[in-house]
Amino acid sequence: MSKEKNIIGSNSKPRVSVFRSNKFISAQAINDEKGITILSKSSKIIKSKQKPIEKAFETGKVMGEGLKSLKITEIVFDRNNYRYHGQVKSFADGIRQAGIKF
Repeated sequence: MSKEKNIIGSNSKPRVSVFRSNKFISAQAINDEKGITILSKSSKIIKSKQKPIEKAFETGKVMGEGLKSLKITEIVFDRNNYRYHGQVKSFADGIRQAGIKF
């Protein structure tokens, strides 16, 4: 049985969709009304020997700063059926530390 999602983003409150692998995490801020990606970030750009959870936190902070520069203060967080722990939780904490609400 599949569950239908009702997570929709707009220009003022975009949907941040997360993709996680064992080593990396990436996310996109999406305006579903227009069907465009506003901003995307990946932990692949962080060149360090940090653990994946630490890279996810740094990526979340970079994503949050990017959203703030676009004058976006609120988002809808779409974790894509990943459990809310580990990299996904660390990424969300990084966005929150940048001052973004969800």
